[in-house]
Amino acid sequence: MKSLTMAWRNVWRNSRRTLAAVGATTLGLWAMIVYSGMIAGYLDRMERHVLDVEMGDVQVHHAEYLRSPSLYHRIEEPQALLDALDDAGLRAAPRLLASGLGAAGDNSAGVSLIGIDVDRDSTVSKIHERVGQGQWLDPAAPGEVVIGRRLSQMLGAKVGDELVVLSQAADGSMANELYVVRGVLQGVSEAVDRGGVYLVDEAFRELMVVPQGVHQLIVRRPAALPLSTTVERVRALAPELDVQSWRELKPTLASMLDSAQGAVYLMFFIVYAAIAIVILNAMLMAVFERVREFGVLKAIGVSPGGVLRLIYLETLIQTGLAIVVAVILAIPANWYLSTTGLDLSESMEGLTIMGSTMDFVWISRVSLQTYTGPVVAMIVIVLLAVTYPALRAAFIKPITAMRHQ
Repeated sequence: MKSLTMAWRNVWRNSRRTLAAVGATTLGLWAMIVYSGMIAGYLDRMERHVLDVEMGDVQVHHAEYLRSPSLYHRIEEPQALLDALDDAGLRAAPRLLASGLGAAGDNSAGVSLIGIDVDRDSTVSKIHERVGQGQWLDPAAPGEVVIGRRLSQMLGAKVGDELVVLSQAADGSMANELYVVRGVLQGVSEAVDRGGVYLVDEAFRELMVVPQGVHQLIVRRPAALPLSTTVERVRALAPELDVQSWRELKPTLASMLDSAQGAVYLMFFIVYAAIAIVILNAMLMAVFERVREFGVLKAIGVSPGGVLRLIYLETLIQTGLAIVVAVILAIPANWYLSTTGLDLSESMEGLTIMGSTMDFVWISRVSLQTYTGPVVAMIVIVLLAVTYPALRAAFIKPITAMRHQ
């Protein structure tokens, strides 16, 4: 208790230096707590976007489809597999895929035709929530389509305008049909944004003369089921088909998301190194100013361990004050960022990373680790930074200290 009282008194002996050190530590810790939540939210939402809007957790194709995308490489009897996936506790939806040419007025562009079961697709994808203008597909209106925003701009086709689709049907005939643009998507992948044309599966089958089979199954898993386990289960149900997780289909993006955590640690290291230098400088100044005091303590019998304990207590008091203030300031900041977030729609609209579009609103993900990680790291860094000046003070010779001016 005496050591604690003495340490508290010594901390405020030079209040200006103490406040400067506490202020710098508080600012750094506050920034790291907020930054930790923001980066966790960024990575989480980016992965959720890939899963919810673009790919799902697992995709199933004909064994040759990914190597050679073709209208003829289809899963011929998808219903049996869909029923088996449902029984396994997995959600799945079929999709029909083809390419063609879209035209509106005097403008034309290559398009990717995507035929979906509207009701079932909504259980595996949130693409229907990305309609920026107009409405999503209605099974009762097979003559209407939903297109990407950039495709809409290139063709000059707005909601309510007519869109001509041309392609080659499965029977070799010319596929051509006139559709009405029902909706325009935004915040989707670059490929869909530039060329995606969504239509109900019945309209796709009629256009492309595909009476049966599908090209793709999108599979979603329960949150508690690991991705690797999901892939194994689906492969067991469809051993003759090509079953791959989103990480296998987009390995570069998956690697980027994994390595992004390393960038977080690098940022932590830079900030903590700066704080360590501030603490080291402050404690070195404190030691040099109090050389005679430490000499007296050593002369009256205080052991090196006692001096070390005193300096560490002083450091912990300053760090404790910084932690309390930083956490108090971080709580409202994290609450705002996790509920409202930062709206970056003006600066990030159209921004893609490896073909995946970013969310326009940056939402923080806050958990207990958001606070404990930076706080524990801060305590460790500060104690390491103060070790050198503490050792110098602890093992100083009383005679040398008494002669210090």
